[in-house]
Amino acid sequence: MSAIDSNLVRELRERTGAGMLDCKKALEECASDAEKAVDYLRKKGLASAAKRAGRTARQGLVHSYIHMSRVGVLVEVNCETDFVARTDDFTGFAREVALQIAAKPETLCVRREDVPADLVAREREVRGEQARAGGKPDKMIDKIVDGQIEKWFSEMCLLEQPWIRDDKKTVAALLQDVIAKVGENCLVRRFARFELGEGGRSSNGG
Repeated sequence: MSAIDSNLVRELRERTGAGMLDCKKALEECASDAEKAVDYLRKKGLASAAKRAGRTARQGLVHSYIHMSRVGVLVEVNCETDFVARTDDFTGFAREVALQIAAKPETLCVRREDVPADLVAREREVRGEQARAGGKPDKMIDKIVDGQIEKWFSEMCLLEQPWIRDDKKTVAALLQDVIAKVGENCLVRRFARFELGEGGRSSNGG
């Protein structure tokens, strides 16, 4: 399958408001045809769900999960109304997010935009040096590093991780599902993860 033009992905995101990963998948499924990709996203409920993203989400809940008295997770998940915060769909989503974080100690933040720029730069530098030490041609190093950084984001960023119950689906897709079900803007704001005998990790979302 040919690579999808990043500019096309960005344009589709601007038109529909859907997530970058969803836009990329839509273009892959539709052979880079933007109009078909828009329809694909609408049929999946992703475009309409994404339009709600501008609405304020100040309600919600903080869900806690403790595994075997060794791993603890607190996660704040937001929605627009207190009514939705009490629904099974929303509380179930919060529980799934907490389980995901508990199972993935490498989780650094909610989304890639939250990763500190200096950390990304340092990671790129290290991986670039590794590629050079491995004898890779200079003209290929940037492409190699780009691919490795994308994989790194998918491991470290909660929304880009494959869901632990179905690795063909990301946590971001799971979020879009709950938005479509409850009819409100929902988001994962922040989390804290603690493991017995090790330092804790927290992410403060916007």
